[in-house]
Amino acid sequence: MTRASTRKPGEATGDDQAAVPRRLLEHATKLFAKKGFDRTSVQEIVEAAGVTKGAMYHYFGSKDDLLYEIYARVLREQTRQLESVASSDAPLRERLAAAASDVVVSSIDNLDDNTIFLQSMHQLSPDKQKAVRAERRKYHERFRGLIEEGQRSGEFRTDKPADVVVDFFFGSVHHLGSWYRRSGSLTARQIGDHYADLLLDALRPPVG
Repeated sequence: MTRASTRKPGEATGDDQAAVPRRLLEHATKLFAKKGFDRTSVQEIVEAAGVTKGAMYHYFGSKDDLLYEIYARVLREQTRQLESVASSDAPLRERLAAAASDVVVSSIDNLDDNTIFLQSMHQLSPDKQKAVRAERRKYHERFRGLIEEGQRSGEFRTDKPADVVVDFFFGSVHHLGSWYRRSGSLTARQIGDHYADLLLDALRPPVG
């Protein structure tokens, strides 16, 4: 016997509710990319996502919150990947190579999100800017820890400060949006592996 649904007409299911924030983020990203963060209204976002303002404010307190979450969800995934790689039993060079390649791949996979955020971060409230910087700093510190581990063991050169190496590497990652094209001849993983090779070559101790 088929059980009759007890859901009231127009009432969202759990799956529907879970999809609402994803739709809001997806359409906010598209609109921010097309029009800019400051020229995009909340009304435009909710109309594009097919929800009401009330539904949006149930998940996000403001347009600032949407912009913050566009980047924060990417950073959370990158942090999870980095922690998984960094804490593994693989040789150090393999761990650093995987971490470097993974962050390039995930940045390319979320290129619009990263580009929009980097262009618009200054328009966030001071508290949210501070929160983002703190989370990104923790990520960079974990990444830097791999380099410092190799410097202590003698596997990596020590004449270049680890924080300078990290800033140099992530400066290039943050500029992927200025030149990467999905129609190019290299896959995201190939580019990530090239970045990883360049980083490891730069850390190789001088000969002689």
